[in-house]
Amino acid sequence: MKYSRRTFISTTAAGIGAALLNSPFAEAGELARKHSPYEKVTLGKTGITTTRLCLGTGIRGGDRQSNLTRLGFDNGVQLVRSIYDSGVRMVDMADSYGTHGIVGEALKIHPRKDYVLFTKLWCNEESKDIDAILQRFLKELQTDYIDGVMMHCLTSRKWNTELNVYMEGLERAKQKGLIHSHGLSCHSLAAVETAVGEAWVDCIHVRINPFAVNMDDQPEKVAPVVKQLHDAGKGVIGMKVYGEGQFAGDSAKKDQSLNYILNLGAVDVLDIGMDKISDLRDTEKRIRRISKK
Repeated sequence: MKYSRRTFISTTAAGIGAALLNSPFAEAGELARKHSPYEKVTLGKTGITTTRLCLGTGIRGGDRQSNLTRLGFDNGVQLVRSIYDSGVRMVDMADSYGTHGIVGEALKIHPRKDYVLFTKLWCNEESKDIDAILQRFLKELQTDYIDGVMMHCLTSRKWNTELNVYMEGLERAKQKGLIHSHGLSCHSLAAVETAVGEAWVDCIHVRINPFAVNMDDQPEKVAPVVKQLHDAGKGVIGMKVYGEGQFAGDSAKKDQSLNYILNLGAVDVLDIGMDKISDLRDTEKRIRRISKK
């Protein structure tokens, strides 16, 4: 068979390309088609840019304590710093977890623009003096602004009328620059559905995994609403990724959950609880193995 010079060159190049893709030197090309725990993502229309993976600080959280606080203050600070040094640039907290002080101390050594802080407040127990609550949060976190403050654990479909005083207070704080976004964490599908059409919502925490473990409904009902949130320009933060730890010891389910969520194309950030550095290393490797569809 005779080849023209052009045919020979193009055929040879294709053969070399195929060989490279199957060789150890293909890693750089392959990474372009893989997810990364540290890839940069933007939360909806907020302009807030951070890493795909977020440190969740609320494992067994409540009464202003969690697994992070149970490590002891100094050990907790060291863990947060180690996770930051590995590349994670977002930390999710709540007043009820008691982790503000640890996170504030851990991250104060870094430029404030280099990390993102989200926290949550209870609306059914806290004083309605939002300014006083946020001033305490700022002091505990050793910062002059918080990237996102969320109303915690909402279930009512009518939350956007029932909690108007909190919404107005958080909007005033946003206008003053004390916070850069506001929203809610949801514990019912009804609350999530209301958020789709509510312009006040900048960001939202949604419970999502493919097994309906500690979720608001079956995945086939939740996922379309999550996509609506994303399409509406809300920053979507996925939580309960490992079913609030229920299948944290099941390697196959962890892989399936990460693969499912990342390839929905509607979840910006994975909020995963970590109380030891091995948790981060495990999730890092799993995310890197997942290909983008």
